[in-house]
Amino acid sequence: MHAEKKNKLELRVFISVDMEGVCGVSAWEDVNRDGLDYGEFREMMTQETNAAIQGALDAGATSITVRDAHDSARNILPRRLLPPARLIRGWSGSWQSMMEGIEEGYDAALFVGYHAKAGTPDAILEHTMSSSRIQDISVNGISMPEAGLNALIAGIYNVPVVFAAGEKAVCDQCSQLLGDIETVAVKHGRGNASVNLHPDEALKLIRSGVRKALLSRSRFQALQPEAPHTLNITYKFEEDAARFGTFPGAHRISNWEVSSTADSMQDLLKTFQLLH
Repeated sequence: MHAEKKNKLELRVFISVDMEGVCGVSAWEDVNRDGLDYGEFREMMTQETNAAIQGALDAGATSITVRDAHDSARNILPRRLLPPARLIRGWSGSWQSMMEGIEEGYDAALFVGYHAKAGTPDAILEHTMSSSRIQDISVNGISMPEAGLNALIAGIYNVPVVFAAGEKAVCDQCSQLLGDIETVAVKHGRGNASVNLHPDEALKLIRSGVRKALLSRSRFQALQPEAPHTLNITYKFEEDAARFGTFPGAHRISNWEVSSTADSMQDLLKTFQLLH
């Protein structure tokens, strides 16, 4: 459905939810299904999602889609999710990945539980897509966290990202990439440790931040850089660069780096899905 054909009273909101940036999370065990405290943080992930949903409803949202975007994509507790939100659960193989389900007609996108890009100092569980394989990803020369890549996907459909919650480092990175969006830092890193808000305070801030962002959404613009677009991926291991550099549309430009260029952002990001 195209935006110009929408009912003026309709407010459609898309929420992408990761887990590493959830309040209290400080170790990989916390976000691993086999981890001792995974159930606790799965509940917290669901609660932070609900805080965002409630904030959207406070702002008048009429349709809300939630994309579980962590690991198995089966983390958010469906029965605990606030109605009328719809939950996208599991991976279909779509190139949209953490943004699967977004389309033209959404008015705003929100990020919850997000983390900083690989190599960020004083960040909690920082990585970019594959924590074991990728050192850095850049588009048009700009190094991107997952939030940046997902904002580019939203931009294909002219949907602005208006809010991000997670650790302080990713909030700072979102502000640098997306401008003066609303952010809520639920924790900050201290070396490999995390300094966290009380969970109840985090939920309160997420709800109020989402409401504020959506009520002022007209001041935000979708992330839509000018073509042509160039993707560079720096791998941690030379053998990955050697292997992925042979893929159609990609070429190896150094021992660790592979590059791809396209006129269409959608084509570029579809290629990216093959390269990580």
